[in-house]
Amino acid sequence: MTKPQIAPYGAWASPITTDMIVAKAVRRGQVQVQGQDTYWLEVRPEEGGRGVIVCQGADGVTQDITPAPFNARTRVHEYGGGDYIVHENTVYFANFSDQRLYRQPLGGEPEPLTEAGNKRYADLVIDGQRQRLLCVCEDHTNTQREAVNTLVSIALDGSGSVHTLVAGNDFYSTPRLSPDKTRLCWLTWNHPNMPWDGTELWVGELDANGFVSYAQYVAGGASESIFQPTWSPDGTLYFVSDRSGWWNLYRLKGESIEAVCPMEAEFGRPQWVFGTSTYGFVSAERLVCIYGQNGDHLGSINLKTGVLTEIETPYTSLGPPAISSERVVFTAGSPTQRPAIVQYDLANKKLEALRAAEAVALDERYFALPQPIEFPTTNGQTAYAYYYPPTNPEFQAPEGELPPLIVEIHGGPTSSTSSVFNLGRLFWTSRGFALLDVNYGGSTGYGRAYRERLRGQWGVVDVDDCANGARYLVERSLADGKRLLIHGGSAGGYTTLCALSFGDIFAAGASHFGVSDLTTFVHDTHKFESRYLFGLVGPYPEAKQLYVERSPMTYVDRLARPIIFFQGLEDKIVPPSQAEVMVEALRAKKIPVAYLPFEGEQHGFRMAENIKRSLEAELYFYSRIFGFSLADEVEPVEIENL
Repeated sequence: MTKPQIAPYGAWASPITTDMIVAKAVRRGQVQVQGQDTYWLEVRPEEGGRGVIVCQGADGVTQDITPAPFNARTRVHEYGGGDYIVHENTVYFANFSDQRLYRQPLGGEPEPLTEAGNKRYADLVIDGQRQRLLCVCEDHTNTQREAVNTLVSIALDGSGSVHTLVAGNDFYSTPRLSPDKTRLCWLTWNHPNMPWDGTELWVGELDANGFVSYAQYVAGGASESIFQPTWSPDGTLYFVSDRSGWWNLYRLKGESIEAVCPMEAEFGRPQWVFGTSTYGFVSAERLVCIYGQNGDHLGSINLKTGVLTEIETPYTSLGPPAISSERVVFTAGSPTQRPAIVQYDLANKKLEALRAAEAVALDERYFALPQPIEFPTTNGQTAYAYYYPPTNPEFQAPEGELPPLIVEIHGGPTSSTSSVFNLGRLFWTSRGFALLDVNYGGSTGYGRAYRERLRGQWGVVDVDDCANGARYLVERSLADGKRLLIHGGSAGGYTTLCALSFGDIFAAGASHFGVSDLTTFVHDTHKFESRYLFGLVGPYPEAKQLYVERSPMTYVDRLARPIIFFQGLEDKIVPPSQAEVMVEALRAKKIPVAYLPFEGEQHGFRMAENIKRSLEAELYFYSRIFGFSLADEVEPVEIENL
């Protein structure tokens, strides 16, 4: 075995290139099953982030359904989800460029179902009995007011006529028909709530024409989050609620609600996108579910006894399942396996990969395996993270040197990170960086109380947890206290900027489309998140001063840390102005700063060339800040005031 070379941390040569990362960066999800056929959606960076519906038949042959240049992606809530549905050999999908719904018979060409205009559609359901499609509609026709969200029906007879079924509230999701087609359930909520704060579950009786003749409230409210209402084959309504402090399964029995399987585990997830699910029915007596409890688990629940039996898998991260009486199909990954499309056969109890992730020609000795840690944080509380050590079999650092640490912050902030295999993380660890991926207070997966730690405390609790996580590693000699870095995207970019503005533990950082001015964000962002900060910070304008105090832009005069900014110029969630005002302020203050804007990108980069450029630019930036030489040939970045 070759003796490792001695080289400073950060300067190690790595086989994990940005070309490898974008070549293997196809994202798969939104799995559906129709008989023996399996469908899913692929987002392909090398095709400019185009969303392609893919079908695999019983013979194992896989084919693309969506022809170029069609891009299956809705912009409802900007984050989308629920982009397509399959019914009787026909695919219905939202097309990104015009936001119209299209109908495509298998083997045929897409044809428009809805008229051109300024409306968007998501969360599609087929009502075959009445030859119509049910979905969420977001109407942007009147630009002088906020978009209007409703539940609508769309005729499939060729007319494309649209009828409103339910209206009046700010938001709707998850319209679902009962098996006998006489009832429709849905979720709804109003400003300032987000769906993980509080939603209401309603059921409507349908008249002979398919309109809602009578609607009844079932569960939920301003402080109870309902998730994924679903009808069982016998017509019983099931749903997930966090009324116990955990997202658990419940069902409606007559006029009463009963818990199905009470556990300190999460059977729900934050509804950032439409179509999110965690369970489905094998029969009226059995459902299969995914639940979170120190990682994701697959389970089967006997609906007569309420007993959950875990189905053993080698995976730690599981995506929304598509379930029939014969099989369960879902995305699945682990710390050593990239997410694949996986099938569990209910009869023979066997797992198989229907679509394996693209092979990575990489020695497993480069895999930095996650070490889950719990660390003390403010007010005597505990926070959670995954620690990834620098890992490269070809290199070791000079004796006595400690590695630079990147503290990684997930977006949301009501989201979470997982331990699933990620070449983007290995890009850093294989070059000699340690990495700490933090599930700070406010993250999902640990119950409602942990989620609500961030209520009114965004920019405080998250920053404290990230700083305390870094200190925890420094105290254990796992990181160099003078070379602590922090980076994140979206809400993670905001926490990055707060940590660099309000504290002095981090030496530099990278903000990927992060928020810098909360007051501007309230006025500029889209409808879905326009009142999000009411819960995270305080009501506006009553708490306007608090918004000013929590904005990194306010404290730019105190900022003395180098920052690199990455920004999509078509971002409607965090507009470019959020980065540009910060860049101008740092430029004027003579603090080292770099800014990379990307044409054609929205919130989160989808194009291969931009994913590559942002990774390489961030690496180059750190090398210049800390003064180490790169093993890679990287296009330089203009760093002002260096």
